[in-house]
Amino acid sequence: MSGAGRPESTVPDAEGLTLGIVRTAWNAELTEQLRRRALTVAESANATVVEAQVAGAVELPIVAQQLARQTDAVVALGVVIRGQTPHFDYVCDSVTEGLTRIALDESVPVAHGVLTVNSYEQAVARAGFDKDRELVAPQPRDEVFAANFLFEPRAHLAQEPVAHEMAARIVDRLEIIEVEIE
Repeated sequence: MSGAGRPESTVPDAEGLTLGIVRTAWNAELTEQLRRRALTVAESANATVVEAQVAGAVELPIVAQQLARQTDAVVALGVVIRGQTPHFDYVCDSVTEGLTRIALDESVPVAHGVLTVNSYEQAVARAGFDKDRELVAPQPRDEVFAANFLFEPRAHLAQEPVAHEMAARIVDRLEIIEVEIE
C-alpha cells in the first residue's frame, strides 16, 4: 500500500480516555517491541493504559472483549508464525474473527496488531526492528494515524457521526501495519 492520498491529521487529545493493550506471551521479544510502540502511541495522545497478557493468540479475543467493556479502545498484539500444519490458518482466522466481532459487538475500536507471518525474520522486520535487530522507533506519522484510529472516534462520539471516519481509520491502521518485506 502506497499511502498516496492519505489525509493529513494530528494526534487527537485522548486525555481522559483509556487504552487497553493485551499481548501474547509467545514470541515475547517481538510482542514487547509491539507493546512499546503501542505505548508510544498512547503516550503521544495522553491516554491512560491498562495492560494484560495472555498465553497465545487464540486467547487474545477473550481478554480483548473484557478490556473493550472497560476501556475506550483496545490493541491486541501477538505474533503467529506459519508452520507445517494448518494450525496457522485456524489461529489467524479465529483471532481475526474474534477481534472483529468484539469491535462490532462492543462498539469500541479494536486494533488488530497480530503479526501473521511466514517466518521469524518477517516477524522481526514487521515488529519494528532493523536488519541488525536494533529497535526502530515508530515514525511520527505512524503515531498520528494509530492514535486517530484508536481515540478520535471516542473523543468526538458525542459531537458527530463517525461511521465513515471509522472505516477510513481502519484502512489507515492497516497501512501502518502493512510493511513490504524484501
